[in-house]
Amino acid sequence: MSGKASRRKGHAYEREIVAKFKEMGWENAVTSRYASKMMDDMKVDLVNTEPFYIQCKCTKRAPNIRQILNDMPDTSNYNIITWKVPRDNDQYVMMNLDDFFELLTMLTKENIIKP
Repeated sequence: MSGKASRRKGHAYEREIVAKFKEMGWENAVTSRYASKMMDDMKVDLVNTEPFYIQCKCTKRAPNIRQILNDMPDTSNYNIITWKVPRDNDQYVMMNLDDFFELLTMLTKENIIKP
């Protein structure tokens, strides 16, 4: 696949994830390409999705998770990578394990989920 086609698929995937965030109530969610070059340069693809920073990947091969998470901002937001495998349409979410357990703890303390 050409570089332009790959880029187009990646941008389409970003818009797809933005639409899902908007459906869930993050009405101001947009791509960082649209809103903030600074955030885009820090490997954050979606903005106005607090408390999450989202990096979207649409690739056949697994992204370099460690490198991407290391490149993302080190703030109180949770850094998350979404990954879509083209053609298979399999989609995954990756994040730091400590962040996952922090979210899990909040959900159980608020009785949103029960162990």
